[in-house]
Amino acid sequence: MGTEHLEDAPEFLMTDKNFEYIRTLAYQQTGIVLPERKKHMVYSRLCRRLRVLGLSDFNAYCRALEKDHQELPNFINALTTNLTSFFRENHHFDFLRDVVMAQWKKSGKKRIRVWSSACSTGEEPYSIAMTLQPLLNQSQLDIKILATDLDTNVLAKAQAGVYPQESLDNISPELIKASFSPLGNQYEVKQSLKDNIHFKQLNLLQPWPMKGPFDVIFCRNVMIYFDTDTRKQIIARFRTLLSNDGYLIIGHSETLHHISEDFTLIGQTIYRPIS
Repeated sequence: MGTEHLEDAPEFLMTDKNFEYIRTLAYQQTGIVLPERKKHMVYSRLCRRLRVLGLSDFNAYCRALEKDHQELPNFINALTTNLTSFFRENHHFDFLRDVVMAQWKKSGKKRIRVWSSACSTGEEPYSIAMTLQPLLNQSQLDIKILATDLDTNVLAKAQAGVYPQESLDNISPELIKASFSPLGNQYEVKQSLKDNIHFKQLNLLQPWPMKGPFDVIFCRNVMIYFDTDTRKQIIARFRTLLSNDGYLIIGHSETLHHISEDFTLIGQTIYRPIS
């Protein structure tokens, strides 16, 4: 005789057919590949949507996705991963400060464009702005930072620019004072930094409205979610928007090896286009 442990039963039934539909839709909309081992993660993230919508199982949720296109952004937001921090992979910002900014100064460059292509909750573009801060006050320079992300929820947080104190642990007290204003028990990015960043929702798989050229493109820890063909397409599109003397910066676990012959590796996950 055995007894059933009701606590082990899933809250919502997700069939193999449901999972196949969900991962096909996720790939079509975002390029993100969801292998079988991600099934539990998908289940746990989408359960919240079923609760909000008052649905009984994943059959009902799949039908809702087919009929109600307004649910699609919520579906995408639930599945996208948004792990980030200020000055994450700090060597990239050291390179931007010590090498790239020095080159701009030496060449007398006046127009500077940087793109954070998966900006999440804003830590990356604000880290870029803090790094470029010595240049931002120079009226003769035209500097703009574009920050895009697929997820509208994290973009809203990025635009607000309000962060808990513990998220500033990687930032020196001097830089915190120069870049943030206390807001209760949190900190808000100063408006003078915000003014240099343009936040926009963008799906990397769909048409890009901007024309470039960009001097630096950050696309870090995004391609790990894509298959090889999608990576190749996105990198090829980056090349068309990157200036010949620009830089493409990717994540610590990513590579352009076997992905693109348009770039050469010059540093730790830092690439220059081959003219």
